[in-house]
Amino acid sequence: MAKVWKLHSVCVLYLLSIAVAAESQTAAPATQTVPTDVFAGASTPATPNAPPDLVKSGDSTLRLGSGDLIEVSVYNVPELNTKTRVGSSGDVYLPLVDYVHVAGLTIDDAEAVIEKRLDQGGFVKNPHVQLFVSEYTSAGASLLGEVTRPGVYPVLGDQRLFDLISAAGGFTDKAGNTATVTHRGQASIAVPISRNLEDHPESNIPVFAGDTISVRQADVIYVVGDVLRPSGFLMQSGHLSVLQAIALAGGANSTAKLGGARIIRKTPSGLTETPVPMKKLLQAKADDIQMQPEDILFIPTSARKMLEGRTAEAAIQMATSAALITVR
Repeated sequence: MAKVWKLHSVCVLYLLSIAVAAESQTAAPATQTVPTDVFAGASTPATPNAPPDLVKSGDSTLRLGSGDLIEVSVYNVPELNTKTRVGSSGDVYLPLVDYVHVAGLTIDDAEAVIEKRLDQGGFVKNPHVQLFVSEYTSAGASLLGEVTRPGVYPVLGDQRLFDLISAAGGFTDKAGNTATVTHRGQASIAVPISRNLEDHPESNIPVFAGDTISVRQADVIYVVGDVLRPSGFLMQSGHLSVLQAIALAGGANSTAKLGGARIIRKTPSGLTETPVPMKKLLQAKADDIQMQPEDILFIPTSARKMLEGRTAEAAIQMATSAALITVR
């Protein structure tokens, strides 16, 4: 009987030991070894798993600029993850690395620069950096200059230059025939435009967030002297002839000396004066003359006609014309 009891006790103890072992194995969490060789000088030879594919923020060709809010993540080193804004100098402050200049860089380029600084500084071995832009200074493109409603317009999907101009209400009366487009961190380009946008389909270029578009004012020519309305006039279509300019000025007065008409033009070497056969132009006996931006068409007053008329208005106009020419 004693032998049976001893055998029974041994079996119970054996079963209890198996149950305890099984329970311990189930309850104990799997131990995950955190690779330590990401830090320079670590002695553990283990290699971390390759990082998963990371999703970029927006267009990878978009360049960073001052005011952008970025999130920087260093794979397997969460202590270095940070969220910071690009300063006015174009720099961001990162833990350990200090200041890094990122303005003008694409997202890929900025990641590479940060990785290089971490590696060369001995902070992280074989770092993998992900940069995410969570906030752009401008979520759209800035449209400035001679448009009806200048401002910042959202750039969603496939947006083009003419889309933004239309959203801004089109051109003002002073708009010229050129728009300047500046992509972030790149040189400006001049794009020909006209009031009928269909005239230049090649100018309907893509527009991206952060772009700046400026519609230039039309060039100006001046008609002064003995005309009805001496003033400056816009070359809205990019060109203006002498006859068109005279018409805009209301025509020459009866006291004008048409034979003395001339174009005064600024050149690198100084002012030049070119005679204009005004009488022949008005009689369609000579080809019209195209004016250039900043040209001055001067119609002098006939002293003989002024004396014959003996009017104070003619004398005042003559003095005013002389003053305008002196100022120019």
